Amino acid sequence: MRHCLRIAVGVVCCLLTSSLIAQESSDRAALASAEKVIRPEQIRSHIRFLADSLLQGRAPGTPGYDIAARYVATELEGMGLHPGVSGSWFQPIPFERAVTDPAASSVTLTSNGKEQRLVDAKDYVLSAWFASPAEKNGGQAESDVSAPLVFVGFGVTAPDQHYDDYAGIDARGKIVVRIYGAPSAFPSTERAYYSDNVVKAKNAVAHGAVGVLDIMLPEDWKRYPWEWLVPQIQVGEMRWLSKSGMPHDFFPDLRGIALLSQQGAETLFAGAPKTLAQVLDTAKAGKPQAFALPASAHLHTVSAQSVIQSSNIIGELKGSDSALRDQYVVYTAHVDHLGICPAVDGDNVCHGALDNASGTAAVLEIARAYASLSAAPKRSTLFVFVTGEEMGLLGSDYFAHFPTVPLKSIVANVNVDEAPGAFYPMKDVVPLGSEHSSLGEEVASAAKIMGYGISPDPMPEEVGFIRSDQYSFVLQGVPAVDITDGVKATDPNINGLAVIKKWNTTRYHTPLDNMSQPIDFESITKAAVMNFLVGYQVAQHAGAPEWNKGDFFGTTFGPRHSGMATGE
Repeated sequence: MRHCLRIAVGVVCCLLTSSLIAQESSDRAALASAEKVIRPEQIRSHIRFLADSLLQGRAPGTPGYDIAARYVATELEGMGLHPGVSGSWFQPIPFERAVTDPAASSVTLTSNGKEQRLVDAKDYVLSAWFASPAEKNGGQAESDVSAPLVFVGFGVTAPDQHYDDYAGIDARGKIVVRIYGAPSAFPSTERAYYSDNVVKAKNAVAHGAVGVLDIMLPEDWKRYPWEWLVPQIQVGEMRWLSKSGMPHDFFPDLRGIALLSQQGAETLFAGAPKTLAQVLDTAKAGKPQAFALPASAHLHTVSAQSVIQSSNIIGELKGSDSALRDQYVVYTAHVDHLGICPAVDGDNVCHGALDNASGTAAVLEIARAYASLSAAPKRSTLFVFVTGEEMGLLGSDYFAHFPTVPLKSIVANVNVDEAPGAFYPMKDVVPLGSEHSSLGEEVASAAKIMGYGISPDPMPEEVGFIRSDQYSFVLQGVPAVDITDGVKATDPNINGLAVIKKWNTTRYHTPLDNMSQPIDFESITKAAVMNFLVGYQVAQHAGAPEWNKGDFFGTTFGPRHSGMATGE
């Protein structure tokens, strides 16, 4: 019997070895095909068109975005892919846009019986107010709130981190004053999660708050100067609309939200139990804090509202395996950008060449590589080009709530935002989110094949994990990754981190993100091939990605895919 058992084990081992060899051979053949198809010239031509002034910055609901969307759909059709929305390339989304009327709005502080009216765009900038259909007066919404102030640190309640800024404070019926972000001691992606405005708004509402005043740490002002932030907020906000016409992620209990400048924050904390400097130092030390402020505030917000429509663009490649073709790997990139913005050197178009014409270009060429394979991978692939990312991941969030295939059939998302490699040839990559699931294995394998190392997030303060479209999938329990630039350049004379930080503070969300800036198209191409390989391995390999055991995001939003057919 032992002899027979050894024979049986040997047969199984031989079968497994043969299967692994066959799989590796398939991966190598697909890689060789992708390297021939994905070319820097094609990526450059896509970016050049999408970033052209003709498209006026590709803001959702504008002719410029519609031109970009039709360009993407035309490219997908030319590759031989299939429309992904019931015979159409387009998934239309209704949005409500709200823009604050500063002349009709105000913020007033009252302390010791004395009123002080703050100055718009100097002391504060108000977020736009959304209203239910019944509350609107024509195209206008109006909100008013007066309440005492309480300071609640970052405004974070994180049981998994044994941290609660609201401990010991009664915020019911109060306007909470909170600091942007979350404690730096939190792990990078958990810090990002607890920094999410939606998470913080839900927490404020859960504690009974009726309004919010936000302030920022000194280091955040260095990254996001007031002069840059104000116009970003003044352009307004958008929400996608539910079938009942209600804006999604709208919190009617919060009757006013404003960001205070450094000057506004100093005015607010005058006479407080602790100085502004003291509370900011405590926040940087990662300690929870909360106390009542000896003042109240009156926030009056008037917003002009309108309904617009913009579309995601979706193409599909059906899988080749009868047992797996009803499972999907989803690639995403956002097509939209900011539209018209404050002028630089006479140019008022936010061209969005790297953010995110580059990601759109990369995913178009990745789709072409899939369409050019001699045989489609086992699982099906969706290429989803989304709208409204710049206004809060809206297009991807809508798709994740209303996917064109059953949500349970989506096994993974590979997102491309600001195509990695644009700044210099890289020695490493930073795969945001891959550490939370077995998707990290495919990322590690692809990185090794492409000659990249893997590095942790070098800028956790940027909370990048929640700022791009893969996060919309994570919130619906789908393992996802966004592979971003590594900071190790192949040229030892290049300080990669310094290059990226300089771009973030000089070109990001300005007209200078255009085709005149230095762009390394060869390096983008190599990284695009890696993204191809990550998705291809997921589409081809037997098992679907699983959240790591005990993982925060898997526990919070998953688990998923247990018991899925493997096709073996």
